[in-house]
Amino acid sequence: MSINPTPLSSNFFSLASKSNLFSNLQNTISSFPLKPTVISLKPSNFPIQTRCVHSNSSRSSSSGEIHVIVGPMFAGKTTTLLHRVQAEISDGRSIAIIKSNKDNRYGLDSVVTHDGVKLPCCALSNLSSFRQKFGHDAYDKLDVIGIDEAQFFEDLYDFCREVADRDGKTVIVAGLDGDYLRRSFGSVLDIIPLADSVTKLSARCEICGKRAFFTLRKTEETQTELIGGADVYMPVCRQHYVSGQVAVEAAKMVLESQKVQCGSFV
Repeated sequence: MSINPTPLSSNFFSLASKSNLFSNLQNTISSFPLKPTVISLKPSNFPIQTRCVHSNSSRSSSSGEIHVIVGPMFAGKTTTLLHRVQAEISDGRSIAIIKSNKDNRYGLDSVVTHDGVKLPCCALSNLSSFRQKFGHDAYDKLDVIGIDEAQFFEDLYDFCREVADRDGKTVIVAGLDGDYLRRSFGSVLDIIPLADSVTKLSARCEICGKRAFFTLRKTEETQTELIGGADVYMPVCRQHYVSGQVAVEAAKMVLESQKVQCGSFV
């Protein structure tokens, strides 16, 4: 898929002057059901329960920054990313948002939350092609780059390091820290040593309502990358993740035994 650099960059730079674009975003975020408990280097008011770890190192105005937002499915990672992008635009900074072209549930031209709030983005298969497709001159004028669904980018570590360390830009990364087996997903955890801040979001357990830090897959597929929403995944607490995995394994055993029995009658 080819992307014309000039219209794309113009689309993002026009965001700073379109304050009405974010009125609905602000209303949607302010009505998010969880209360904020964020600790940050800068004053924040993210309406999601979080656990944050921050460094205390001082930075010059020309230094880049890397901020990482992680959590399970339905924790509000994209909502938090867009909230931070809105704050950067309000400060007059130029921004661009990138997402993986693997996730086309809501189209490839926008980053969309589960609540339907969206902003224009650039959908790519890899991050290393961003500068060329966005345009070198337009890239040099960027202050902030947001990355959604970061677990799908294999070159995430190198891109974030170069953009922040070499080019002095702020990178805001949102993605899953673990897959449905609670194993590291992609390169998201690899960039934590590079990060100025790490925000761990929680959802609500779909079974008991407690804080949920894990994602349970409800289907039989076993591949790591399986794009889906509430039809495939559910956020759960530790107790119901463990019991849910037991139930999933039991169901698989029953299905396998039924296949064997059916085969014996053939």
